[in-house]
Amino acid sequence: MPKKLNIALILLLSILLIMSGCGNKGAKPEPNKGAAQEEKDKGEKDATSGASMANYTPLEELKESYDIVIVGAGGAGMSAALEAKAAGMNPVILEKMPVAGGNTSKSSSGMNASETKFQQEQGISDSNDVFFEETLKGGHNTNNKDLLRFFVDNSAGAIDWLDSIGITLNNITITGGMSEKRTHRPKDGSAVGQYLVTGLLKNVQEQGIPIFVNANVKEITKQDGKASGVKVAFSQNGEKTIAAKSVVITAGGFGANMDIIAQFRPDLEGYVTTNQKGSTGDGIEMIEKMGGTTVDMAYIQVHPTVQQENSYLIGEVVRGEGAILVSSKGMRFINEMAARDTVTAAISKLSEKNAFLVFDSGVRKRAKAVEQYEKLGFVKTKDTIKALAEEINVPADQLQKTLDTWNGAVKNKTDAEFGRKTGMDHDLSAAPYYAIKIGPGIHYTMGGVEINTNTEVLDNNGKPIPGLFAAGEVTGGLHGENRIGGNSVADIVIFGRQAGIKSSEYVKSVK
Repeated sequence: MPKKLNIALILLLSILLIMSGCGNKGAKPEPNKGAAQEEKDKGEKDATSGASMANYTPLEELKESYDIVIVGAGGAGMSAALEAKAAGMNPVILEKMPVAGGNTSKSSSGMNASETKFQQEQGISDSNDVFFEETLKGGHNTNNKDLLRFFVDNSAGAIDWLDSIGITLNNITITGGMSEKRTHRPKDGSAVGQYLVTGLLKNVQEQGIPIFVNANVKEITKQDGKASGVKVAFSQNGEKTIAAKSVVITAGGFGANMDIIAQFRPDLEGYVTTNQKGSTGDGIEMIEKMGGTTVDMAYIQVHPTVQQENSYLIGEVVRGEGAILVSSKGMRFINEMAARDTVTAAISKLSEKNAFLVFDSGVRKRAKAVEQYEKLGFVKTKDTIKALAEEINVPADQLQKTLDTWNGAVKNKTDAEFGRKTGMDHDLSAAPYYAIKIGPGIHYTMGGVEINTNTEVLDNNGKPIPGLFAAGEVTGGLHGENRIGGNSVADIVIFGRQAGIKSSEYVKSVK
């Protein structure tokens, strides 16, 4: 081989090796990126891992028109699409984020439902009326009662529907503000969100429903006062107008839009948020431009148990399975299973504005979500109460006394200190012991666009806007001032299905 050619090959190989080295360096953490942000990004990636590996519809398959355009690929949007397809429609889902799932992927505790077949199988006596009254009480009697009645009466049917498409939620626990076990989870007790998103996405793809990601819907188009499609922007392909006979908005709330939050709740400035980045209120703004109206926009829920450095929700299931909350003094200070706003207020009154969830190995086994919290480095664990107290810097004698008193309360089924009545099936006596430091964080926006039980969007006169439907966190009224844990997942499935059914009926009526 000629000498010059040898030299050229050596130079080429050297360049390739340098490029390879640069690629490896690029895979390392960014120098200005803090460890907390890295962990948060990892947590968000884990929460959407099933959706991340999905094969979405390639852009070249996008058509100029569909029967129904669905904006948002969370639980509500995919439920709507499946029902629309079952009704003989040709729906499409447009999602602005790179993956499907939205806030649904981050759901943890479970899905509330009453009078379900799984409750009956497990000997749990429950009723729709009790579910209605406890949700109304949790919302301080400000809930839209028509929406709430439809919600509870169709909750068992939603559990059945999910089961029929391979999404089985038969592990039942309890959340704050509830008197009965009605929070349905996957069989292994794991977090409901990723399981639900993965299952819905699998069904969407099996049904041949196109789902486009990185599709940022900018506007709902209208003709003769009726919704007629959308304008959607793609990062590399410009803006396109998609025609449709009806439009369903399931784009989520505004929990990640601090400007809107500050507009309605300036007192929440500085709070962390558990919401995914796409929860910016786009759907609400688009609907308002169409003449839709909003309700309850100032009702923004602050969740009591959020890991502060990473803005990561620690699900209510941990308390539901028996955990207690203690202050920096090692003492309980509230009924841990009270409604979220009550628990949040109690933590906010503490001088340190934070607390510790304390639990044992039994809770860890029953609440599978703890495994995820451990992976993310949120959990402190020790073999003894004394060692745990030293680890989290609380008085060991007081923490031991608190645990002893609590275990006695569980044994006697009477919490004389704070009147807790649920989440007391097991004491905290099985080593090792665990603690997670938490504080309040913005979690859910109860307000949104106004709809009726047909999921039709209403105008300022209370009349439906023809061809425009909405479901999920983009809507308001159902939860009132305060949402009960486990009701959001039920909301997206129940009203997501209804949006698919009613938008399909509308399409058939105008053909």
